[in-house]
Amino acid sequence: MQLDFFDIPSPCVGVCQSNEKGYCLGCMRTRDERKEWSTLNNDDKQKVIKRCIQRTKRQNKREQIKVVEVKSAIESSQPEQPSLLEPNKKVTLSNDIDVDFSDFEL
Repeated sequence: MQLDFFDIPSPCVGVCQSNEKGYCLGCMRTRDERKEWSTLNNDDKQKVIKRCIQRTKRQNKREQIKVVEVKSAIESSQPEQPSLLEPNKKVTLSNDIDVDFSDFEL
């Protein structure tokens, strides 16, 4: 155990909104942890901060998984875009198609 010379400051970053699980979006504390912060001793404050770090890691991991899922869904739903680095495939028009350029102006 470390010697506690200073009180542990609040991890609040000023973003006081809750997510769907009830954790603050800024510091990841529960409502009770935020409410009781000033009455907690330093050991309990350190435990709360460790839990907040774990919650942040879990949330980041879930967000990364969602990003990968969205990217794969987008890639599978869209046709493959031609590469800009490969030479273009030449498109030829057959002679039986009449193309009218009378309305075209330069």
